[in-house]
Amino acid sequence: MMRKASYQHSVRYLFSHWKILFRVTWNELMSRYAGSLFGIGWAFLTPLVILAIYSVVYSIIFRIEVPGLTRTQYILLIFAGLVPFLMTGEAISSGVSSVLANRAILSNTVFPVDLIPPKAVLMSQVTMAVGVGITLIALMWTKMITATVLFLPFIWFLHIMALLGITWIISLINLVFRDLQNLVSPIIMILMIISPIAYTPEMVPPGLKFLVLLNPFAYYIIIYQKVLILGQMPEIMEWTAVLSLSLSLFWFGGWFFIRAKRSLIDYV
Repeated sequence: MMRKASYQHSVRYLFSHWKILFRVTWNELMSRYAGSLFGIGWAFLTPLVILAIYSVVYSIIFRIEVPGLTRTQYILLIFAGLVPFLMTGEAISSGVSSVLANRAILSNTVFPVDLIPPKAVLMSQVTMAVGVGITLIALMWTKMITATVLFLPFIWFLHIMALLGITWIISLINLVFRDLQNLVSPIIMILMIISPIAYTPEMVPPGLKFLVLLNPFAYYIIIYQKVLILGQMPEIMEWTAVLSLSLSLFWFGGWFFIRAKRSLIDYV
């Protein structure tokens, strides 16, 4: 029995209950925008407004220039890094309190508790899909699109794996340490500031480069920008960092959740 239990992992519910997971996520998305004036249009408006603010601050006020990039390319570089981070922030912000907020269905056998954090990650993909769509249209319009964009689905998939692992972990820790859900927002804001969204790693002073290296989300942003805007293949170190982060977080998150949920859910 112990040997059999050692192979259990929350990922099995993603395969066995994927239909109900997508159905529940879709219904919640529809209810989120139901009754609002712009409806699903908010999914387009929000990233565009944030992009406009970023572009004005860094391109016009600070007058930051990236060598070899035009003003249009620089704005698209910002967008290619900003959209994945918005998706990351939304997934983590919703995921950290997802189990606590859905305490009414913790004993539901039709929708296992293991699927609650993944639902938060799936919900955040609307922002990502809209942002990526706008970016690709802009790249085709400006004739900047290159063959490296073919790596986008693979990078996106790895990013989702990492977020699934993170939300599995923090959603249970939040049951015991309730302050975590209040700490998440300032942490995400700090990570957003120190992430290379509006600048490249080469522009960071040598004494501060450790901030980029220690930020796990920086590697995803760098790779997105390279394959989408710069038309460059990521370096071996960047691929290694992203693959290691995604696979380790995904495996550990699912392993941790299925073992700790019975004990920690008692705190709800």
